[in-house]
Amino acid sequence: MISINDTVFDQAYFSDAGDRIAAAARFDERAGDRFAVCFTEVQDWLAFFFAARAAGVSILPLHPSTPYAAARRQAETAGCNWLFYNRLEGEPIVEERAGEPGQLLQMSSGTTGEPKCIARAWSDIDDEVETYVSFFTEPQDMTPLVACPTTHSYGLICGILVALKRGQTPAILDTGNPKFLLRKLREAERPYLISSPAILHTLARLLPAGEQMHATMTSGTLLPEPWFKTIRAKSKNMFQQYGCSEAGCIAINADVQAANEVGRVLPRFSLCDPGTAGEPKEIVVERAGVAVETRDLGFRRDDGMLVFLSRLDDLINASGLNVYPKEVEDVVMSMPGIGDAVVFRKQDAFAGERVALLFSAEQAVDQRQLRQWCAERLATHQMPTEILQTERIPRQANGKISRRDVAARYAAGEFEAVRTEAA
Repeated sequence: MISINDTVFDQAYFSDAGDRIAAAARFDERAGDRFAVCFTEVQDWLAFFFAARAAGVSILPLHPSTPYAAARRQAETAGCNWLFYNRLEGEPIVEERAGEPGQLLQMSSGTTGEPKCIARAWSDIDDEVETYVSFFTEPQDMTPLVACPTTHSYGLICGILVALKRGQTPAILDTGNPKFLLRKLREAERPYLISSPAILHTLARLLPAGEQMHATMTSGTLLPEPWFKTIRAKSKNMFQQYGCSEAGCIAINADVQAANEVGRVLPRFSLCDPGTAGEPKEIVVERAGVAVETRDLGFRRDDGMLVFLSRLDDLINASGLNVYPKEVEDVVMSMPGIGDAVVFRKQDAFAGERVALLFSAEQAVDQRQLRQWCAERLATHQMPTEILQTERIPRQANGKISRRDVAARYAAGEFEAVRTEAA
């Protein structure tokens, strides 16, 4: 069974819907085809997903808010033969057929480059779920609340499929109303909230003094330090997982004490040349003789904890010294009144790479005071040389920031300044 907001859908519902979908999509005739799927209603999407998985065909989930033109474009990019867009009548997209065994197809986030299609065999998904459940046992007696998109692997695999494997009834919740989320948290027995950093932060701020969430899971991006402290204080149990599109979940932390402690590596992987605190390296994992390069910089501590430092593409080389954007962002966001920030690379024809800062705040901030705040807490090479206050930082639905996109939009003058002052 699966609960969606206040409605429970049992196995019979998905079985009946699945039979209709399999017949309409003609899965038996199109075993080697790829299907892109976009439905507004969660139960319709999940019915299609379970039917496609049972038939062993390849499926590309598209976020329910995806406009039709964007859905067609993504279907073409992923080489999908059919697009099912809010109806059980498939629209042909690409004629050439891959003829491959069934796979879960997903588009990468595009935070460090153009989005690309990632294909994972259903057998690999099954192995991930099996390993996840046996390795991460803490939520076994909790009520899973999935407050994130179920078209993304985080909500779909680690939220729904893992809960079903444990014999639980996952509750999928609409994230648009924080008060509704709080009500569901209070109604559930030992609730285990699987959500994005932004939603967890919002809920933690809304909770009254003395009240805690029973358990929270975060993923997708490292929490800014002020957000982490707020969520950690409001979570009796706090979990974190780390992974990538190509490999799925790589590591889980069952007791988060620091934002960059992303977890211990699942036994389905081996960590290649893990690096040390003094000499961090790219995080590379291997499974069945295949290495996956994450493009993340980090190291493994002596106690086995995997520590994340930065995306390799996000590192800023300022006068020959590495600047980790999150370190600067944490300092900026610790200044009272500042709500969000993103640090990114600014190319300079003479100086090479410079540190640029975009931030939002409750009120206009005097940049001289902000620079003084940073100067007291950062090394000279970490200091932002360009600062702009704007109304909102462009975060994705999962809380991620594309520094590449921010840098391009900043260079194009797309951000409207709330207030600028001379240094």
